[in-house]
Amino acid sequence: MPTLTKTDKFNLNDYLTNFIFNSELNLFNTTTTLIEDIEYDGKIFKKYLNEFWTSKQRQANSIHEVSYRACFKPQLPLFLINLLTKENDVVYDPFCGRGTTVIEAALMRRNIIANDINPLSQIISQARLNIPDLKKLNDRLKSIPIINKIKSDIDLTMFYHCDTLKEILSIKKYLSDKKHNNSEDEIDKWIRMVATNRLTGHSKGFFSVYTLPPNQAISAESQIKINKSKNQTPEYRNTKEIIFKKSVDLTKDINDSLKKNLNDVSRNAIFLNKDSRHTDEIINNIVQLTVTSPPFLDIVQYHDDNWLRCWFNDIDVDEISKKITMAKKIEDWCEIMTGVFKQLYRITKHGGWVAFEVGEVRKGKIKLDEHILRIGIKSGFECKGIMINSQSFTKTANIWGVKNNQDGTNSNRIVIFYKEH
Repeated sequence: MPTLTKTDKFNLNDYLTNFIFNSELNLFNTTTTLIEDIEYDGKIFKKYLNEFWTSKQRQANSIHEVSYRACFKPQLPLFLINLLTKENDVVYDPFCGRGTTVIEAALMRRNIIANDINPLSQIISQARLNIPDLKKLNDRLKSIPIINKIKSDIDLTMFYHCDTLKEILSIKKYLSDKKHNNSEDEIDKWIRMVATNRLTGHSKGFFSVYTLPPNQAISAESQIKINKSKNQTPEYRNTKEIIFKKSVDLTKDINDSLKKNLNDVSRNAIFLNKDSRHTDEIINNIVQLTVTSPPFLDIVQYHDDNWLRCWFNDIDVDEISKKITMAKKIEDWCEIMTGVFKQLYRITKHGGWVAFEVGEVRKGKIKLDEHILRIGIKSGFECKGIMINSQSFTKTANIWGVKNNQDGTNSNRIVIFYKEH
């Protein structure tokens, strides 16, 4: 990506005109950016539709290949971090999820602050800042004792072969004991992260029999039905071999320089498990760029998706579910986001940015980007525009609904804010 000359007052419209419209750069599949004017409070704001990233940018680093529900692609934060920050700036994500924004920022030597009310987020993201030596990891895995007489507190035989389950329970107990004794080190945290993501899935690279993709955990009752319909029974899976193989896959793109970047950033990294409206630990005027994507109304059901991962990590899924707000009405969602933006304005530096991604919900009938535009402006930010990134973009395909021949979240709608004062 070409280096851009930054000025004190960045103008998204000038950027799009001078940079994206320059066909010599050949960054995009399309040669035309579609622009729509929208009016709010007597002012005109612009929506820009094109393929701004993904297909023409570099392949995402393998370290991102961790399954998580409703996550965006790493090319989104890459695009914005490249454009709006420099080395050692602070990048923040108040809805961290699997850690896409903060991991990408750390790879680029930006300092990071991550927050998510879901404690699984920290388990999944923080461990990847400290890449283990693979030989030491293999030795650690071999050292974990497998307890033959260990028993599960819940019936999981519809997911796992009995010998696989013994291994899972033994690893679970080992990690639980290490954490209870305050002796869990970076290798243990890595094992916890990978094991959490290998619990269930639809290939032999997971511990379970064939089930839903790994970003969702199906109920025991539903798995019994799947087993019956597919005439399948759980086969033995070697959990330690799976953890090691996934670790090799995750780190295949990590050279010594990137490993050092991640490790250096980890020393000052801040991870919070808070409601994003109440992150008082973050000091005022520190964040140069926020790149985030909040929950989109009631699309994701935390309890149903995460009960098994919570079980493995000794997390009370019912207690966490109570803390996670899944708004059903747009009015309630907007009220929550207003509280989030109050915090974002407080912590964003003068001259800092917020890129707030809201995908597509309810078949495009609700335009969350326009709601966020109003919320951000009321919070004190300037809105520089709305970027709609679409990989399957055509002029005739419901352009401002942006349908990719499927339902659900199928386009990136990013509202770009700037804090001047």
